[in-house]
Amino acid sequence: MNKIIFKKLSQDILNFFLISSLSISLIIWVVQSINLLDIVSEDGYSIKTYFSYTLLSLPKIFSRIMIFTYFISTFYIINKYQESNEILVFWVNGIRKIEFINYFLKLSLLFLITQILLNNFIVPVTQDKARLLLKKSNLDFLPTLISEKKFINVFKNLTIFVDSYRQSGELTKVYINEKISPEETKIIISETGKIIKKEESYILKLFNGKIINSNKKNILNLSFQETEYDLSKFSSNFVTHQKVQQIESKILINCIIKFYSLSNLDKNHSCIDRKIKSISEEMYKRLIVPIYIIIISLISACLVLKPKYSHFIKYQKLLVFFLGFSIIIVSEISFKFIKQIKLLDFSSVLFPIFLVIVYYLYLLLKSNFKIKYL
Repeated sequence: MNKIIFKKLSQDILNFFLISSLSISLIIWVVQSINLLDIVSEDGYSIKTYFSYTLLSLPKIFSRIMIFTYFISTFYIINKYQESNEILVFWVNGIRKIEFINYFLKLSLLFLITQILLNNFIVPVTQDKARLLLKKSNLDFLPTLISEKKFINVFKNLTIFVDSYRQSGELTKVYINEKISPEETKIIISETGKIIKKEESYILKLFNGKIINSNKKNILNLSFQETEYDLSKFSSNFVTHQKVQQIESKILINCIIKFYSLSNLDKNHSCIDRKIKSISEEMYKRLIVPIYIIIISLISACLVLKPKYSHFIKYQKLLVFFLGFSIIIVSEISFKFIKQIKLLDFSSVLFPIFLVIVYYLYLLLKSNFKIKYL
């Protein structure tokens, strides 16, 4: 009978968690997708690339809100059971409060493992795929981004200006400014031109113009009747380099180990030129922050414990909710305490584990437990 009761409780929590998580994730996804419309309107990516890129952000969104939705789910379901007196079913069937609390402790381990898997395997892979998607995608909307009498900065280090433009791709009075290096610039001016798609990329075919190469030492002028200007060598203004969040956990862990052991990294190692602080913070968020789910679970479970003083009963739910919300805030900012000082970093890692142990012992005392019920 007890298994059936706990199974029903698990189903209620899981159903509410999935509904709330998916709803909030979709809301955040829609808002982010609207903000990312610039990759089509300004950076020239296709609608297909845009939707693929935004969809790959869903695992990250889901993972980030997981601790919040889990707390809301457990808090809401326990409160609902109390309001409808369904909680009495547990006590009538001989289930003790410490057994109820232990159930939530075990349940939190399931969500803890889920978030660790998300943080360390699914999210980095999907984020890196999104980056590679932008890096490899062609600027399919380039012709629609060219407009008359307007400077276009679709690519990094490149500015294009045309006096007039026809939908067929024909251009007149074309001005191109390419920044080759901080000290060297190439300027191309042509009377006419045409946008041509060639082997999955775009080129500018230019007629009757000049090429001006300038640097600190000299200026070189070249005239031409016809030339082609390849745009495939340029990347868009959208950032496509690999961020720490997009690197596999095993690589980041190896980087941290080498840092603390003072070993040299290989020249091709992904951690080269990256700050060890950002790497440590990322691994802290992936492996340590999920531990706060256990604390959140125990905080929700303490709703079944009556306060010692009767005048605190009406404020109990408010206090429990405030405590849980405070722990969520602490979990979100705790990675900031990583300072590359071994003792301090070790303390930051142990802090959530210490909180779990202390709070669990507190609940044991409050529930008047006996060893045989553990």
